[in-house]
Amino acid sequence: MKQTLSLLVWIVAWALAPAWAAEGVPSSLDLRKDAAAARGINGAVLVAFVSDQCGYCERVLNEFLIPMSRNGEYRNKVVMRRIETDSHSRLRDFNGEETTPSEFAQANGIRMTPTILVFDEKGRRLAKPLIGLTTVDYYGYYLDQTIDGALEKIRKLGK
Repeated sequence: MKQTLSLLVWIVAWALAPAWAAEGVPSSLDLRKDAAAARGINGAVLVAFVSDQCGYCERVLNEFLIPMSRNGEYRNKVVMRRIETDSHSRLRDFNGEETTPSEFAQANGIRMTPTILVFDEKGRRLAKPLIGLTTVDYYGYYLDQTIDGALEKIRKLGK
């Protein structure tokens, strides 16, 4: 009985893992609205392109993006969103055009998940994509460099 209960708990935890990963980094439904929110903080839109059943995506969300989303310093720099590339939902791009997550990912050259892109309020890329989960020990540093470089470009564009 005890083994059965343990197995059941493990199965439920495994099944809900993507839902836990979603906490803190909402799915983007309208990038134009996300861009307006970023403009309000003089920041950028950070988009995490993820896919279902991607263990590396879950790690990036759980170990980096979700903790960052809870940190006030980052909330004042970027509006974090995720786009599930294998989702069939509708998405409005930065121009207000209706598309799908898959089409938007393709239009941005996304071939692998996780990939992080940072955009300005007009949907222009501000940094090189951060592709995959490189060395975990340095990933936070690479992510910070990507964000800081993007914000520097926004400040230069604003002058």
